[in-house]
Amino acid sequence: MPRVTCVSHDGHRTTLDVAVGNTVMMAAVFSNVRGIEGACGGFLSCATCHVYVDEAFAARLPPPTAEEKKMLAQAASPRRPTSRLSCQIEMTDALDGLVVRMPPRQA
Repeated sequence: MPRVTCVSHDGHRTTLDVAVGNTVMMAAVFSNVRGIEGACGGFLSCATCHVYVDEAFAARLPPPTAEEKKMLAQAASPRRPTSRLSCQIEMTDALDGLVVRMPPRQA
């Protein structure tokens, strides 16, 4: 099972085993990871699961859709080149070891 490490804004690290096909947001929410809210439940209608993807993994992800870019533009924290919505990051074996960092605030 691939693993993802979520790093909170204050540096706290939580590593999760995530079943292939599940999203980073769902794994984080179900594991009570602070800093990823997922208020819309993963339906791409908020930006409360905004994360900064580690540069080593950014190129392994499919590019963000127009809808994701639109939501990211409304994120509460500054957008960076590796900003993504964690509800749109579906775990695969190729993403094993993924590291995402949470921004200072989500809402």
